[in-house]
Amino acid sequence: MDAKKLIAVLAVVFLGFWMFTDPDGLAETAKSAGSEGWALTSQAFAGIIDFVGALG
Repeated sequence: MDAKKLIAVLAVVFLGFWMFTDPDGLAETAKSAGSEGWALTSQAFAGIIDFVGALG
């Protein structure tokens, strides 16, 4: 089995186990990760806009 496939299978098994043993913890982690991901994306685009604006 390819290493990438093995890692993907292990990640799915881990998330499935987590979902059945602590669904509230998984939901809270996913919620906070989504919020942080959106904040980082917004900050990156703001930085790009400021950089392009400073060039002109």
